[in-house]
Amino acid sequence: MEKLMQNIKAFMQDEEGLTVVEYVVGAGLLVAGLATLFTNFGATLDTQLNAIFT
Repeated sequence: MEKLMQNIKAFMQDEEGLTVVEYVVGAGLLVAGLATLFTNFGATLDTQLNAIFT
């Protein structure tokens, strides 16, 4: 049990692990933002093309 507590404390103090989590969160936000952007762009493009060809 003592070894487990030492490992948990070492993990919590490890700043390299935090950096990896920050990169993963940042990448997730970037993907979500790009998906939203391209979804809105696709809808606008579809509307404009329909207006041109009808």
